[in-house]
Amino acid sequence: MTIRNAQHEGARLLIVGPQGSGKGTQGVRIAESFGIPVVSTGDIFRANIKEGTPLGQQVTAILDKGDLVPDELTSAIVRDRLSQSDAAQGFLLDGYPRNTAQVEHLESFLKDQGEALDAVILLDVPREESLSRLTLRATEQGRSDDTPEAIGHRLDIYERETAPILEVYGTRGIVDRIDGVGSLDDITARIFAALEARGLRVAASAS
Repeated sequence: MTIRNAQHEGARLLIVGPQGSGKGTQGVRIAESFGIPVVSTGDIFRANIKEGTPLGQQVTAILDKGDLVPDELTSAIVRDRLSQSDAAQGFLLDGYPRNTAQVEHLESFLKDQGEALDAVILLDVPREESLSRLTLRATEQGRSDDTPEAIGHRLDIYERETAPILEVYGTRGIVDRIDGVGSLDDITARIFAALEARGLRVAASAS
């Protein structure tokens, strides 16, 4: 297999995992090593809401009604972000796509650019482990809204909406299922081993 030099050719990645899986932390590690930006819809929404931009006001109005941000709006935001110069050589998506409709939006955009995802990194964490981690985090951070019921509901949504996404990408053979239990360094090593097996590795000067 020909090994691609990630420092020069970049990588187009998606990281997926339930809340408490550590995908945020691992995503930053991966992105920094490959020299690509993390594209997180949650971060984009929060930044715009904080800055009071027109987008932030639009998202706030939707969320205040208890509604979800429509797929079309979310996809438009991601397309705009991926069109920026720092994502030209690659990116790591976190939090998008969340459902099969968003998968179609992303695939259409990438196809128009002559691109495709290189790999989908699935951090596999048992539900009991996610519940334990999130409950501990809620206690440590004093988050009274993170009740066991609320945490369980969010995990239910993840399991219901993400499974079809993984089925789609699984048929294309680009899903790497990573054991998400262990130390941060161990999990990172597993991720890089899986990516290297696909011909994606960080150049020596970047590792």
